[in-house]
Amino acid sequence: MTPAILLVRKAKVAHDVLSYEHDPAAESYGREAADLLQLDPATVFKTLVVDAEGVGLVCAVVPVLMMLDLKALADAVGARRVRMADPAAAARATGYVVGGISPLGQKKQLPLVVDASALAFARVHVSAGRRGLELSLAPMDLVKLARGRTGPIARA
Repeated sequence: MTPAILLVRKAKVAHDVLSYEHDPAAESYGREAADLLQLDPATVFKTLVVDAEGVGLVCAVVPVLMMLDLKALADAVGARRVRMADPAAAARATGYVVGGISPLGQKKQLPLVVDASALAFARVHVSAGRRGLELSLAPMDLVKLARGRTGPIARA
């Protein structure tokens, strides 16, 4: 049981926990989840931790088939610029291992922006806090539980 799962259960949010056998050699954890769980990849989102100048560490949640638009994220959080965070710093701040960072139940909840494309779906899938484990929930429940917001932060 991960902190992310405990959080959604405690909040009584409708969700499903999906698991699959993670392959350590997988190049993309999110794409692996979509493939092995037979999910529409547009509904599977990855959690990236960035260092936003003047703001600190921030979580960006974007579709696995897209890339994070660093400039758009900087604008969304009011930072001059952002760069990918050091993996060790991301793990330390969230309490999760890289590749299993959940936007929910973090050790210290980081400011969070979910790409606006999530709102087009009844359910999205994010890491449940461990490689091989996904949470399926309504996008607005994700935003609310993480005390985050949405914005156009992904690009092809």
